[in-house]
Amino acid sequence: MYEYLKGTIVSIKPDYIVLENNGMGYLVLTPYPYHYKQEESAQVFIEQIVRESELTLYGFKSLEDKQLFNLLNRVSGIGPRSALAIMASEDVSGLAEAVDSGDIKYLMKFPGIGKKTASQIVLDLQGKMAIYQDDLFTISDKSDSQLTSDSKEFDESLQALQALGYTKREIDKISPKLKQAQLNKVDEYVKEGLKLLLKK
Repeated sequence: MYEYLKGTIVSIKPDYIVLENNGMGYLVLTPYPYHYKQEESAQVFIEQIVRESELTLYGFKSLEDKQLFNLLNRVSGIGPRSALAIMASEDVSGLAEAVDSGDIKYLMKFPGIGKKTASQIVLDLQGKMAIYQDDLFTISDKSDSQLTSDSKEFDESLQALQALGYTKREIDKISPKLKQAQLNKVDEYVKEGLKLLLKK
């Protein structure tokens, strides 16, 4: 069982990072891979999940993020992937408010979340997310790395949205407006894309 791992980020992909520690490379799924920088030293809070013969590591920038992941993952009908997709929106206070007010329609905008699961989220988590309703609470720290090619970063952001579970059709609908934003970093495109998808 791991609490956290410290090492060097050697690879960043749309839905995971590879953290090298003592000559071993750990593949870690995370809701915000582009918040990390290539070759930076990082401490990643780890949740290890074993299912049948598969062992998967999920990583977060803070203990609070890890705790939120575990809250979501314990809801019946939500798996780890859906929990990551929900967290990727970074609108934690909005999520907490939706749960507290029973806003099923808002929760159904996340990929893989139907009416039954949205209702279960409210049933299981209502009254348990007060800490996340503070407007000052935001998921993780963003990377300050500067990116060079708008088209490359835009394309990578679309891949990241697909990795979170959104369909190509859903992404195609918001991509023209997303491209008009002319942002500089992949994580900025992803965050803006998620805002557009949640408005649909």
